[in-house]
Amino acid sequence: MGKGKGGKVAKLPKKECCVSKSKCNRCPLRMLKEGTLPSGYTVHKRKLVKVKKSQVKKAGKKAA
Repeated sequence: MGKGKGGKVAKLPKKECCVSKSKCNRCPLRMLKEGTLPSGYTVHKRKLVKVKKSQVKKAGKKAA
Protein backbone atom coordinates (compact mmCIF):
# COMPACT_ATOMS: atom_id res chain seq x y z
CA MET A 1 0.00 0.00 0.00
CA GLY A 2 1.29 3.44 -0.88
CA LYS A 3 0.78 6.71 0.88
CA GLY A 4 -2.10 8.75 -0.45
CA LYS A 5 -2.24 12.47 -1.00
CA GLY A 6 -5.50 12.78 0.95
CA GLY A 7 -4.62 14.72 4.10
CA LYS A 8 -1.88 17.04 5.18
CA VAL A 9 -0.09 16.26 8.45
CA ALA A 10 1.51 19.11 10.38
CA LYS A 11 5.24 18.75 10.87
CA LEU A 12 6.33 18.68 14.48
CA PRO A 13 9.24 20.91 15.47
CA LYS A 14 12.69 19.59 16.29
CA LYS A 15 13.62 19.31 19.96
CA GLU A 16 16.55 21.70 19.56
CA CYS A 17 17.53 24.38 17.05
CA CYS A 18 20.39 23.33 14.77
CA VAL A 19 21.51 27.00 14.35
CA SER A 20 21.90 26.70 10.58
CA LYS A 21 22.12 29.90 8.53
CA SER A 22 19.16 28.83 6.38
CA LYS A 23 16.51 27.80 8.90
CA CYS A 24 15.08 24.35 8.29
CA ASN A 25 11.32 23.75 7.97
CA ARG A 26 11.04 22.23 11.45
CA CYS A 27 13.14 24.81 13.33
CA PRO A 28 11.39 25.66 16.63
CA LEU A 29 12.57 29.30 16.44
CA ARG A 30 11.14 29.75 12.95
CA MET A 31 7.89 28.02 13.91
CA LEU A 32 7.55 30.24 17.01
CA LYS A 33 8.08 33.39 14.93
CA GLU A 34 5.56 32.31 12.28
CA GLY A 35 3.02 31.18 14.86
CA THR A 36 2.94 27.57 13.64
CA LEU A 37 4.32 26.12 16.87
CA PRO A 38 1.78 23.69 18.43
CA SER A 39 -0.13 25.02 21.44
CA GLY A 40 1.39 24.06 24.76
CA TYR A 41 4.97 24.47 23.51
CA THR A 42 7.49 27.31 23.58
CA VAL A 43 11.21 27.81 22.94
CA HIS A 44 13.69 28.48 25.74
CA LYS A 45 17.42 28.80 25.01
CA ARG A 46 16.93 27.34 21.50
CA LYS A 47 15.25 24.22 22.92
CA LEU A 48 11.61 23.17 22.60
CA VAL A 49 9.86 23.00 25.98
CA LYS A 50 6.32 22.21 27.11
CA VAL A 51 4.39 24.95 28.86
CA LYS A 52 2.58 24.04 32.05
CA LYS A 53 -1.14 24.81 32.17
CA SER A 54 -0.66 27.12 35.17
CA GLN A 55 1.90 29.20 33.22
CA VAL A 56 -0.49 29.57 30.28
CA LYS A 57 -3.21 30.95 32.57
CA LYS A 58 -0.78 33.41 34.21
CA ALA A 59 0.43 34.65 30.84
CA GLY A 60 -3.17 35.29 29.80
CA LYS A 61 -3.84 37.40 32.90
CA LYS A 62 -0.73 39.53 32.30
CA ALA A 63 -1.74 40.27 28.72
CA ALA A 64 -5.27 41.35 29.70
